[in-house]
Amino acid sequence: MPNKLEMTADAVVVGGGVMGCSILYNLGALGMTDTVLLEQDALGTGSTGSSQAILRMHYSNEVTTRLAWESLKVFRDFDEIVGGPSGYVRTGYLLIVGADDREALERNVKVQRQAGVTTEVIAPEDAPSVFRVADDEVCAFEPGSGYADAQSVTQGYAAAARRLGARVRTREPVSGIRVERGRVTGVTTGGGEISTPVAVVAAGPWSGPLLRRVGVEAPLETVRHQVVTLRRPESALPDHPVLGDVPNSLSARPDVGYLTLIGVGEEEKVSPGDLDHGVDLAVVEDVAAKLTARMPGMEHAVFRGGWSGLFTTTPDWHPILARVSEVEGLYCAVGFSGHGFKLAPMVGVVMAELVMQGEATTIDVSMLGLDRFAEGRLMQSRYKMSVLA
Repeated sequence: MPNKLEMTADAVVVGGGVMGCSILYNLGALGMTDTVLLEQDALGTGSTGSSQAILRMHYSNEVTTRLAWESLKVFRDFDEIVGGPSGYVRTGYLLIVGADDREALERNVKVQRQAGVTTEVIAPEDAPSVFRVADDEVCAFEPGSGYADAQSVTQGYAAAARRLGARVRTREPVSGIRVERGRVTGVTTGGGEISTPVAVVAAGPWSGPLLRRVGVEAPLETVRHQVVTLRRPESALPDHPVLGDVPNSLSARPDVGYLTLIGVGEEEKVSPGDLDHGVDLAVVEDVAAKLTARMPGMEHAVFRGGWSGLFTTTPDWHPILARVSEVEGLYCAVGFSGHGFKLAPMVGVVMAELVMQGEATTIDVSMLGLDRFAEGRLMQSRYKMSVLA
């Protein structure tokens, strides 16, 4: 291993979560193999490590629908495409909305079906029997959706990237990006510098401060997201589909050992250094009551702990996937706003295309540029539950 002060690379990826590892692998798959990934901790220990890892395609916009749909195909065939398991489990995904959101749901389902997604609007009485759905509520069901394992996917991408020639350096915090005459010339770590003409920032909650050091203002905020774990009564509820519950502002997915992971919270702004990694007991009581009302089989479920992670959000709850116009050679894949994991395979593809081809051709992500905020071209969600944007 050469001394860091002497290292060079065609591109450096900053951030070792699922996004950074997917980008690193896809750069290699397109032929750029002299690359380095830098992660301040272990791989997948940031927002990736606290993800619910839900896979669903229901969004309010075609671009996120297509990113999720094409990503699902990779999760399903991960061993063949990338190598190793993804932990994909098909459970189906049920989205429930109130009467006021009927038109929004129907319009979204139309967009998804046009993109090739298998999904349909169903009546309350046709929802899976484990759920209690009111007569005035409306549902959409995706039979192919489910969940995967965030760590398996992250490690799988990293291992595949290494096989293609990439270098992965953990416990290597980045202190800055060197810019000379408006272009990237290197990435600085605690032990030295890697000379490179390309830096891709995919550092989750730490992206904003890093970009700010080179004069790039990205409108990123970090919010706390809690995941409450309940153990289901196995005789009453051995399994269930993934649930998106707009009236109750929660999501829930099954896990091994008769566990259900319930995600809630999009309002509490907090910095990475101030994050409480536990869950609030008041939140536990509230989500347990709401979920039991929705799923009567959860009545005697037992609290089994939980955790909190960070959503790095943008004003429109859509990511920034772009070349940064102010600095040549600088790219960012940031601001995933709580729905990043399910998009990660295709984020890697489009970011690699941006770096190597100048534009993303597999899926057009030009509407997700950083400049949309200054120009007032924000993406829109049809729901109050922002993570469904």
